[in-house]
Amino acid sequence: MRTRTPGILCDRSGERTVNKQYKGERIFARLGKVGQDDAERWLRARQAEFDARRENELREGSQQLFAAAAQKYLIECKQREVRTLDVIAYHVNLLLPYIGSLPMRDVCNETLEGFKEARAAEGAKNATINRSLEVVRTVANRAARVWRVHGRPWLSAAPLIEMLDEQQQRRPPYPITWSEQAELMEHLPAHLQRMALFALNCGARDDNVCKLRWQWERAVPELKRSVFVIPAKEFKGKRPHVLVLNDVAWQIVESCRGVDEEFVFVWRRERVKNVDVEPVMPYRPVHTMNNTAFQTARRKAGLDRLRVHDLRHTFGQRLRDAGVSEEDRALLLGHALTGMPQHYATATIARLVEAANKVQQTRDRTTLLRVVNG
Repeated sequence: MRTRTPGILCDRSGERTVNKQYKGERIFARLGKVGQDDAERWLRARQAEFDARRENELREGSQQLFAAAAQKYLIECKQREVRTLDVIAYHVNLLLPYIGSLPMRDVCNETLEGFKEARAAEGAKNATINRSLEVVRTVANRAARVWRVHGRPWLSAAPLIEMLDEQQQRRPPYPITWSEQAELMEHLPAHLQRMALFALNCGARDDNVCKLRWQWERAVPELKRSVFVIPAKEFKGKRPHVLVLNDVAWQIVESCRGVDEEFVFVWRRERVKNVDVEPVMPYRPVHTMNNTAFQTARRKAGLDRLRVHDLRHTFGQRLRDAGVSEEDRALLLGHALTGMPQHYATATIARLVEAANKVQQTRDRTTLLRVVNG
């Protein structure tokens, strides 16, 4: 039956239902046995949410909130299958409490000061803060150059978003020695051992190791092995990269074959009791090698300065130590070269495999980088 508030009904058992048309939109919910006052508060809250949403929808150009602009940008990134979508969303979530409710016309260096100070107080480095500022700058640029309301851009001009100085805080590369590598491997769990050793022998970045897919594999019958062609959207340089594997990296790939249909490197939580009980724990891809297990292992190995990316630096340093030419080092690491081919002839792959194998011939010695960087 009806109550004192239109749209709120109460049946004989005392359960209340909201069924109301509000500004052309239906609001409906079964609230159960709640009091009339509680039902009215719930309805007022939903009406307020509707009014706020409608107000945002009616905003024009520079009046659009940063939160709405960031959401629009994330939707576009998802549609374009941007490989760093999760990272961009992470930075958006960091920014929203500080500038999410600001109109785009008010987003500038001055309004970002509170965000920068708060992140610095939390211990974030300038480089990390800059990744968030780059998201703001991209959103502002799209508001000025791409997005339109009634044929006019959201912003007449994008604000200048100044980056913080990263150079003084930049941590230098830390390639590890063979003895340090052995110590690190001793403390890593088996699945991370394989992944770290793979990176040390082919120079692949963390996200390319974690997301390495079998569908990217391309057989080279003449060499009795394969390469992996990383698609442009998955590679930092935004171009396809042919990942050439030396003997160690190839043996690791072979050991992973048949475990998972999609990803080369996977892990699963093993049972510590009832190990024969079905179902077996499922295999899952590893989100990043820089996880708690890696951080624990590097601490136990006395390598607190070591980052996952230093595994790639180590591969590059060992290639230099082995006398591999600069061009071949660039091809193996995926550095940009003028006229670089996206796919190589068998002879070229054979040469690169031979060059990559030379890292196993380098002796354990302190490198020039380690001397310079302490």
